[in-house]
Amino acid sequence: MAEPLSTTIDKTICLVHPHRAAAARCPQCRRFFCGECITEHDGRLTCAQCLRSEAEDAEGLGAKSRGGRLTWLPALLQLVAAIVVLWLVYYLLARFLMLIPASFHDGTVWE
Repeated sequence: MAEPLSTTIDKTICLVHPHRAAAARCPQCRRFFCGECITEHDGRLTCAQCLRSEAEDAEGLGAKSRGGRLTWLPALLQLVAAIVVLWLVYYLLARFLMLIPASFHDGTVWE
């Protein structure tokens, strides 16, 4: 059956500005908004309320997952790994230099 005319008209009017025609529908809350009330974010149209709730959810999840503890551990592990790699490079360079015969250092090789 077809919808009554009154509900069809109500759906095509902005929820915030009842005197304006709706330009788009928010894909999350499924409500209609005018061009001023809807915004494009990450390539999709979203109303301000849904965008705000997404930002709050993302902020809350980040804080819960980190828990405020051990956030410095990855940086510390990277620092330790960098020091070990640098030490290994200098150690191997020194071993290579020690393999060069003493006559090379004396300058007698070139005579």
